[in-house]
Amino acid sequence: MIVELSHRITDGMITYPGIPGPRLGVHLSREDSREIYAPGTEFHIGTITLAANTGTYLDTPHHRYADGPDLSQVPLSKLADLPGLVVRAHGPREIRLDPGLDVRGRAVLIHTGWDRHFGTDAYFHGHPYLAPESAAWLAEQGATLVGIDSLNIDDTPPHGERPAHSILLRAGIPLVEHLTGLAALPGEGFRFHAAPPMVAGMGTFPVRAYAVVP
Repeated sequence: MIVELSHRITDGMITYPGIPGPRLGVHLSREDSREIYAPGTEFHIGTITLAANTGTYLDTPHHRYADGPDLSQVPLSKLADLPGLVVRAHGPREIRLDPGLDVRGRAVLIHTGWDRHFGTDAYFHGHPYLAPESAAWLAEQGATLVGIDSLNIDDTPPHGERPAHSILLRAGIPLVEHLTGLAALPGEGFRFHAAPPMVAGMGTFPVRAYAVVP
C-alpha cells in the first residue's frame, strides 16, 4: 500500500504567513500548440512561479547554513526508501520525545494531527513544535530524516532562533515540514520517500512525500 503524505499545491494557496502563494500560468496553450503539431496532436506546457517553501517541502542544510549541502548535494540515501518511525504527539505544543525510541537510521515522522487545519487561518497560530532538547537528542541518536505535520518544526515567535532547524540541519539531517496523512501509517514497518528535484543553489523545495506500507 502507498500512502500519500503531501498536501496538494493549488494556485494562490498560502502555506506560511508572509510567503506568497504559487501562481500557475501557461507557456504553450493547447490551442496555440495546434499551429505547431500535426492535425489532432496538441499539448499543454504550463508555468509556475512559487516560493520554495510551498506545500509539503524538504529543508536541506543549505536552507539554514550557507556552506551546507543544497538540493543537488543531499544524497538519495537520506531522502528515499528510509525505514520509518511515527511518533504520536497529541499533547502539549512543545513535543518532547521518549528517549527509549530507536531512531537511528530512520525517518522520524512526528504526528501531531495539526494538518487538519491546513488551508485555514487556524493553521498559522498555536502550532505544535519540537523541543530543542529533543532535536539535539535526535541528532545524537543518528536519525536520518525528521518530519512533522505542523506549520514548523520550531516555535515561530517573531525574531525567533529556530533551534530545531539549527541543530538538525547542522547535523546533516533533512527536514520535511507540512506533512499530512500520518494517521494512516503504522508506528513502524514502512518505507518513507521525500526526494526533491536536484536544484543547485537552493535549500528547500516541495516534495511528493509518501510511504510504502507492506
